[in-house]
Amino acid sequence: QAQLVESGGGLVQPGGSLRLSCAASGFTFSSYAMSWYRQAPGKERELVASITSAGGSTNYADPVKGRFTISRDNAKNTVYLQMNSLKPEDTYVYYCKANRGAVRYWGQGTQVTVSS
Repeated sequence: QAQLVESGGGLVQPGGSLRLSCAASGFTFSSYAMSWYRQAPGKERELVASITSAGGSTNYADPVKGRFTISRDNAKNTVYLQMNSLKPEDTYVYYCKANRGAVRYWGQGTQVTVSS
């Protein structure tokens, strides 16, 4: 069955960088748009960045524009989120999502904590 597995989260100091990865299996990855979301306890999940199936178009939430970059490698069935200039307010659980039409798959999430 379809599976998304995030990795790369952890504890980083303000101003630091992390790269999240999301490895996909069980579906035709190259046919799906991919997104990264983030969620704090008790809050709604919010969109961080998205990328089209072929990688030709990306979109970012205003709080991360200029600092985060989403990319994908369809040969490796993996989507990435490069996060630079991290701030304490970037502390969330980060999730990847695959979608094609009405079909949605979610990963289990990876914690990112930005703290000194």
